[in-house]
Parts: sequence; structure tokens; C-alpha cells
Amino acid sequence: MKEFVLDIDSLSVITHEIMLSLKQGGVIILQGDLAAGKTTLVSSFAKSFGGINCVTSPTFSLQQCYLDNIFHYDIYNYGLEHFLALGMLEELEKEGYHFIEWGDNDLMEILMSAEIPFVTIEIEKLGNKRVYKVNDAYAKS
Repeated sequence: MKEFVLDIDSLSVITHEIMLSLKQGGVIILQGDLAAGKTTLVSSFAKSFGGINCVTSPTFSLQQCYLDNIFHYDIYNYGLEHFLALGMLEELEKEGYHFIEWGDNDLMEILMSAEIPFVTIEIEKLGNKRVYKVNDAYAKS
């Protein structure tokens, strides 16, 4: 596990870590309290990857898509069962980067069973900065 303490202007470090860990794409599970910066991290990734400036939280829509290969999910309101019932697991097989806010151990077990590569990023508030704990133990690419 790698740990970084960064401000909002330094999030390209995390984008670099994601690209190193998931060269061919995969799932990025984002964990952290409300307002920890999960959507901000996705926004930074999309900006550096393809210049997208309008990333919003998919809290009520469940999924947002940016370009053809950046997908953003939020399972907080509906839960994992609803996510699976809608067939969203098949979405994760699409080529690209799939950011899932509020993923948990149950989701990780499903991804391991399906052999879908993923990394987890735990985000903690630390004043004006954030602590990012990146675990790429399940990245295969």
C-alpha cells in the first residue's frame, strides 16, 4: 500500500499511480467519508486523461460516463444489491477506467471472483490536504 498526503493541485500523483497499476483499465474503488474528495479525484483524473471539466457525482443517477473510457459510479444511495440487479457488473467489463464511490469488501470479493482488476483508494481529510492510501494488490495489468 502506498500513502500520499496531497493538496488538490497535486492529484496528478494519484492519476499516475492509477495508470501504473491499471495500464489496461480496471476498477478504482474509492472509499472515504462524505466530502472526503472522491468525486474531486475522479474529476482530476478525467481532466488529465482527456480534458473533461464537468465531472459530477453520480449519487442519484448511479453512473456517469466521460469520453468513451471513464465511468463513474456511486452506490451509496442504492447499495451493492441494486447495482448488481441492474446488471452493472457487466458494465465493469467495458474497456476503460471505472471509478466506484462507496465500494466495500463485498464488491471486492465479487471483483476478485470475476477476475476484474481493481485498486482501492481510501481518502481521509487532513486539514486542507487529503491522505490517499492506494492499494494495488488486485491490479493485474
